[in-house]
Parts: sequence; C-alpha cells; structure tokens
Amino acid sequence: MLWVKSFHIVFVASWFAGLFYLPRIFVNLAMVPPESVAERQRLLLMARKLMRFTTLLAVPALALGLWLWLGYGIGRGPGNGWMHAKLAVVALALGYHHLCGRMVRQFEAGANRRGHVWYRWFNEAPVLMLVAAVVLVVVKPF
Repeated sequence: MLWVKSFHIVFVASWFAGLFYLPRIFVNLAMVPPESVAERQRLLLMARKLMRFTTLLAVPALALGLWLWLGYGIGRGPGNGWMHAKLAVVALALGYHHLCGRMVRQFEAGANRRGHVWYRWFNEAPVLMLVAAVVLVVVKPF
C-alpha cells in the first residue's frame, strides 16, 4: 500500500504543478499584443503541450487514488467524513482541469475575452484546492 500511496502523491503533485503553471501561460497570452503573432503561437504551443502532459499526469493520480480508496479501504467507513470533502475537492480540481482545456481552445480560436488580471486570480484556485486536500488527508478534521 505504501508504494501505491507514494506514487499517488507524486502524480498528484505533478498534476497540480501543471495546474499551477498553465494559467500563468494564460496570463502571458492575455498580455500578448495583437501584432506579436510569433509570441502568441509559441505560448499557444506551450499551453497545448502542458495541457496534454497535465492530463496524462492526472490519469494515474486519479487511478491510484481510487486504488487506495476502493482497494485498500482508505477513507471508508464511519468517521471518515473528511474523505467526502476530499472527493469534492478532487471533483473541483477535475472541473478546473476541464475548464483549463476549454480556455486553451478559446485562446487557439482567438475567442478569449478575459484580461490578464482575471487569469492571475484564476491561477490561485489550484493552490487553495491542494491546501484543502492536504489538510483533509493529514488532519482528518471530521
């Protein structure tokens, strides 16, 4: 079980690293002047590649988490309300991940209507989700 838990932590940390950095690329994309085509294309390439890689990291993170939950029974039974809250955080992270994919496609289509300040705030959400997940798993407050 410790091997599964270790790799789960590594893949979750890696997945979130992508979720931390991708919106930073959005900040830069939102700031690119219209005449700077090469810079825009370079940032779009980075965003596409990072989105693909981040998705590939999310799959084993989720699979290993399911293995721990269903296979080893971690977080099941009475007194494990923290797991329900953590699963809600995981659902939020998946929604955020999906939204990032939509934003990449919007930038590719030239349909972005948000400014760099909005993306700077948007970039803070995965930090809060990761803090919540870690506190729930380590502290198990309920």
